Amino acid sequence: MHLAETTDDKAFRAEVRRFFAHDYPQDILAKVRSGQILTREDHKRSQIALQSRGWFAVTWPQEHGGPGWTPRQRYIFDEELEVANAPGVIPMGVIYIGPLICAYGTAWQKKTWLPATLNSEIFWAQGYSEPDSGSDLASLRTRAERHGDEYVVNGRKTWTSQAHWADWIFCLVRTSQEARKQDGISVICLPMDSPGVSVQPIVGIDGSHYLNSVTFDNVRVPARNLIGEEGKGWGLAKFILGNERLSYAHISRKREDLKILKARARDILNGPGSNAPLPPAFATKIAAYEIELDHLEISVFRVLSGADDGPVATSRLKVEATENAQKLTELFIELAGYDGLPADDRRQAGWADGIREEARFAQPAMAAYLFTRAQTIYGGTSEVQKDIIARVAT
Repeated sequence: MHLAETTDDKAFRAEVRRFFAHDYPQDILAKVRSGQILTREDHKRSQIALQSRGWFAVTWPQEHGGPGWTPRQRYIFDEELEVANAPGVIPMGVIYIGPLICAYGTAWQKKTWLPATLNSEIFWAQGYSEPDSGSDLASLRTRAERHGDEYVVNGRKTWTSQAHWADWIFCLVRTSQEARKQDGISVICLPMDSPGVSVQPIVGIDGSHYLNSVTFDNVRVPARNLIGEEGKGWGLAKFILGNERLSYAHISRKREDLKILKARARDILNGPGSNAPLPPAFATKIAAYEIELDHLEISVFRVLSGADDGPVATSRLKVEATENAQKLTELFIELAGYDGLPADDRRQAGWADGIREEARFAQPAMAAYLFTRAQTIYGGTSEVQKDIIARVAT
């Protein structure tokens, strides 16, 4: 994948940049820049604005509403979205389950779920991890027993992102007990307002509410909500995880955060308004990080262009991208010091009014640091990814 942009690429970049500068909700951009936590309605308006240009479901086939972009256009779009400080799309519907329905769904499933997801009429949650089945996902115990034209679902999912916002959840469930634990697993979708579904919040150490536990108590689900073949869900799960792992890089977001880090470092370490070079010890850490970020970008280009493909490529990219994200948040925390310890309510406008200007980055930075600890766990732990790489390499 050539790094140099063509004339068409430059024109496309200019179009996307104009959209975020003039046609995208500017109040949402302001909230992101100030560190304010977005609401479900904010995310919905963001997604509707993207879809007004056909730019929401960028990974979907064109016949189902995708934009039909080249890999380079997709990368340019992601760059401009992150440079504009626009929030990333909530992935569960448009990045995870949407492409699976496009590829494996029935005609009824495509008609029922794809347009509603595309138009942000429904939000999705992902029911994968369980209290005793996190890293070892294939050991899951949530059951779906067939009774005529229905399945009856019992079990519990945990660490379920934004389940409190979701209208639907797609779950990995065990439909039969087989000798090989990866067999007998299926993918089933069910409405979150079904009788027997309950959501318990998992509140973060900083007071944020992003994760949940979801319990299924004799939940009746129509059999037509099963995606693909019964008992063949493990392959579908890997399909979803492949898309998930490709979504972690966020190169431009990291570069924008790096600009903020450098500016704050000059203010804190050298004094407000100073243009003097940063102290060598911290400058060296930033330089080492930038080299790793450049390498990550090349890895992304290789995967997007097809030059590096297959499970090893996505596993390697997942490890590299998530560990890189953690290193950046660690630099922010080193700089923030004690200013990162308070946990004000960032759902409110003006949450940082009483904090000195150069320290307002600290609390969002701490929240990012805490949340990013999970990146090397969810979507397949780094240990599991390295196992995959080692098995294929040998």
